[in-house]
Amino acid sequence: MDAFFYFVAVPAVLLTGLSKGGFGGGIAMLGTPLLALAISPVQAAAIMLPVLILMDIIGLASYRGLYDRQILADFLPAAVIGIFAGWLTAAMVSDDWIRILVGLIAVVFALNQFARDFRRLPAAPRNRIAAAFWGSLTGFTSFIAHAGGPPFQAYVVPLKIDKMIFAGTGVVAFAVINAVKVIPYFALGQFTVQNLQISATLMPMAVAGVLSGVWLTRRVPQTIFYNITYAAMIAVGFKLLWDGRAALTAGFG
Repeated sequence: MDAFFYFVAVPAVLLTGLSKGGFGGGIAMLGTPLLALAISPVQAAAIMLPVLILMDIIGLASYRGLYDRQILADFLPAAVIGIFAGWLTAAMVSDDWIRILVGLIAVVFALNQFARDFRRLPAAPRNRIAAAFWGSLTGFTSFIAHAGGPPFQAYVVPLKIDKMIFAGTGVVAFAVINAVKVIPYFALGQFTVQNLQISATLMPMAVAGVLSGVWLTRRVPQTIFYNITYAAMIAVGFKLLWDGRAALTAGFG
């Protein structure tokens, strides 16, 4: 890999690590698109998966015992179904339309939550049907583009749970999702020796990023924590909408 690859890869992994450590909401989704500036999106996703799994292991150790069991029970079965739906349809799905879908979810739900907080509305009630819907969408978008953050947050953020439980629940959910993704990624032949070697060179930045995210999550006040999460969702959402504009141009040009 040339110098430009590492010029984009190092910040990509550090930003992803911050998010995997519980801080910054959907900024983890910037990792694969940043890598895709230097290499193909498919190879970028394959390189990131082992890095994400290492981040998950560190996150699980850092947030052990801090998660919401009910959310996970309602959410994860549908997420697994979404992963395998992504596997079966990977060759037929446009990356640009996935970016547009996830970008719209991120922006709309973050703005809606800003409005709810401004009006001091109570936390949303838990809903198993909604959890199953957002869980399946999380699994699908996570498999296609490592972009499961906004659908996950669309369901969990309005519940307004404690920030540490929120962060820990996300860590557990995506640890399971990424572990399940290994099977179809292996079947698709994405774990080449070259990709795994590149992943290994990025592991130190992964560790630094996750530990920094855990440190920030523990110290930032809850209101500010959620506001940063909303802002990150909006920023990432607009970035995805911009990246997916090719689909709109092709569809309406």
